[in-house]
Amino acid sequence: MKLVKFILAKFVRMAALLIVLCTISFLLVSHSPIDPVRAYIGADMLRVSHEQQEKIAEYWGLNKPPLERFMRWGQAVLQGNLGTSMIFRRPVTEVIGERFWASIALMGFAWILSGVLGFLMGVVAGMCRGGWLDRAIKWYCLTLASMPAFWLALLLMMIFSVWLGWFPVGLGVPAGVLAENVTLAERIRHLVLPALTLSIVGVANIALHTRQKMIDVLESEYVLFARARGEQGFPLFARHGLRNVALPAITLQFASFNELFGGSVLAEQVFSYPGLGQATVQAGLRGDLPLLLGLVIFSALFVFFGNLAADIIYRVVDPRIREGGDGV
Repeated sequence: MKLVKFILAKFVRMAALLIVLCTISFLLVSHSPIDPVRAYIGADMLRVSHEQQEKIAEYWGLNKPPLERFMRWGQAVLQGNLGTSMIFRRPVTEVIGERFWASIALMGFAWILSGVLGFLMGVVAGMCRGGWLDRAIKWYCLTLASMPAFWLALLLMMIFSVWLGWFPVGLGVPAGVLAENVTLAERIRHLVLPALTLSIVGVANIALHTRQKMIDVLESEYVLFARARGEQGFPLFARHGLRNVALPAITLQFASFNELFGGSVLAEQVFSYPGLGQATVQAGLRGDLPLLLGLVIFSALFVFFGNLAADIIYRVVDPRIREGGDGV
């Protein structure tokens, strides 16, 4: 019963957060220097008359007051209609649905790889505390934590695409090839560098957090007692450390969806990868308000369900959290 109340409270907060996010996003785009009509017309701006520009603004509702436009958009959203993208001339739901699968493949691969590598590195660093291996892992993680994702993406592109030629420079599929003719191997080759960028950046937090938890476990009384009985090495970790270290790591990994989504925006832009991140940048730079607000809603829900999954897992597995009541 407490878990149900906890989930309901989370959904109420999420609804309020969505309203605030959409309002702020609408105000920022409405007051930005970008002219949606000019961005819509593009290079043919000099060929379009002032009357035609007014008709375009009327067609997209850009000649209405901001409050009226926002209220109309909100009413349409409540009916399940996110509007039509000005850039792609297609319903926003179709654009998001198409880009979602490309992004979920990228973020899913990066999420799993960063979680596994970060956990293993944290365990090794904690078990070898004070040694050269621990210092090397800490230096590596601290360096990654201060490294911008776009800079790392450019570095990987320069090394593996330009110098070595192992992977393509960008895009999600080979240029000039029909979608039905693209093989799975070609899609994976285009996916490797963006996913590797997100994985490398995402390793640092989980590794450092797991290292500290591993140190706390090794200094606990029950581990000291186990060592006094002769247990050591991997058997000691498997019996007394794995569960206590894995639970916080899993929770932290689920809660990292917001960082993963934010990093994917930069990685997709650098590699011209056709995902949600690149669509977000295009919508912002070209004043495509329906698409931008739709992406705001989707990204907020994506992060929300990731955090909710982390909270539920922790409350279900750890009895101390369940007994803590709704205030936890």
